[in-house]
Amino acid sequence: MSESRITRPHRRLSLGASIALSATLTMTACGDGSSGSDGDAAAGGTLTYLEQQPFDSLYPPAAGFYPNGAVINNITDRLLWQDPETLELHPWIATELPEINHDATEFTFTIRDDVTYSDGSELTPENVVKNFDLYGQGDDERTLTVSEAINNYDHGEVLDEDTVRFHFSEPSPGFAQATSTMNSGLVSDETLDRSEEEFGPGNAAEIIGSGPFVLTDEELGTEYTLEARDDYDWAPSEHPHEGAALVDEVNVTVTPEDSVRVGSLTSGQADIARQIEAQDEDQVTGAGVDIVAADTKSVANAFNLRFGHPLLEDIETRQAFMHAIDRDAIMDSLFTESYPQADSPLSSEALGHADQSEFYEYDPEAAVDLLEEAGWEEGSDGIRERDGERLSLVVNEAHPQPRSAELITLAAQQLREVGIELEMNSGDRAQQQADQQDLDLIQVYHSMVGRADYDVIKSQYHSENRNVLLNGYEDEVVDPELESLLEDVASEPVEEDRSAASEAVQRHLAENAYVLPLFEEPQVYGVQSHVQGFATESVARPSFYGVSLEE
Repeated sequence: MSESRITRPHRRLSLGASIALSATLTMTACGDGSSGSDGDAAAGGTLTYLEQQPFDSLYPPAAGFYPNGAVINNITDRLLWQDPETLELHPWIATELPEINHDATEFTFTIRDDVTYSDGSELTPENVVKNFDLYGQGDDERTLTVSEAINNYDHGEVLDEDTVRFHFSEPSPGFAQATSTMNSGLVSDETLDRSEEEFGPGNAAEIIGSGPFVLTDEELGTEYTLEARDDYDWAPSEHPHEGAALVDEVNVTVTPEDSVRVGSLTSGQADIARQIEAQDEDQVTGAGVDIVAADTKSVANAFNLRFGHPLLEDIETRQAFMHAIDRDAIMDSLFTESYPQADSPLSSEALGHADQSEFYEYDPEAAVDLLEEAGWEEGSDGIRERDGERLSLVVNEAHPQPRSAELITLAAQQLREVGIELEMNSGDRAQQQADQQDLDLIQVYHSMVGRADYDVIKSQYHSENRNVLLNGYEDEVVDPELESLLEDVASEPVEEDRSAASEAVQRHLAENAYVLPLFEEPQVYGVQSHVQGFATESVARPSFYGVSLEE
């Protein structure tokens, strides 16, 4: 299991203890093809898994949304496997770690010759190159995006019957780790020819991977089944299980209502449920169900201030926003110890993390002084004004993030105390996606992103990636220094230099009051005690491969 915080009924384990317990559970789940201690669990059966939202894309580079992960993480393999505890890389479809040239512009992999896709076609070097040429270059005509995990990609080539080499226009030291991510899940040649729409809901059974499960019986937006492949036999050698998956199938049911999801779990109608909200943890553990809070080791859950907007262009206003929010009060009111408070734009478990907590102290008196220094005067309704304009900001409701609306409501109350109005854009997820790129509609962006590599901070903030600060807007980069610092993270060949570059980015974001980190966002699962071997990959997406059920 990945590094996680586990709550069992009546007691709470420390982080170190949870890792030790995780290792014990996982190791007892294999060996003779059965799992569980004392032979209490056996292969076979149906695992019932409850998902909060339906998946929206099975194109691997666009599949970062956690509901997509339950599918892609289980129907695809990757060239390398990242140990979710140590974050070390190991061979998977590649027979060994890649050979990398001195400046990280060439990566050479040897490919296994015994792997097949679920439709019977072979996974070949040519197919591997076709995968990464699409993921690294995208396809505008089919509206298929470039993977944010892959930087500076030029092309791939087949060297011989089992060897491929990937070329980059600039150093790309994060590529090895990128090949281990779900966003680099390998799919068949026929699947690679699909359009963006054809990777969407309604087409799931036609997305062909080489992983241990095959998706069947899709009921649009409500339910699907992952059937185990009997012939699967190429798991990473470091994985505690080998051969076919231990369960026959996983039935995934979309259950948006928290109360229904929790009720189904606690009544024994489900084996695992994702996104157990903080307010429901006691109910879950009280019913004898374990809470598994898996670390995402990534960019923290945060408010991102879009400094290109006139209301936020001066640093004093942004600093006032930071000092006006009492993060301790929010965490105490809404969350549990499963959600550690963040001290930096990066989570403490993330590669390159550097503590920036000195910039985020709650100090409403300082916030008032800063606003007055910036020329904001208190208006008749308490909201400050400057040159006839109200200090009124809009933040998106982040539907994938836990308790986003409630968090925003509390933050808005605190901000109003110093004269800042914060309104919430409450559209559905499709509307949020449409609005998020418009600076006039959203000035504060609530989000996080998961990836267990230094490059994750570039994925979040660079103008050509997620661009959550809208630093790149209408063909203009507002802060070129930030762009340059982010590019250093993705291009420095030496790990120590990448770490230093990441720290420089975090410092820049903090000093300029661009980002208010809130908490280190986990993925919180409720797991029945009869479920053995449940694990997540490095950023907490579920892996069903080693799971078994007690008899």
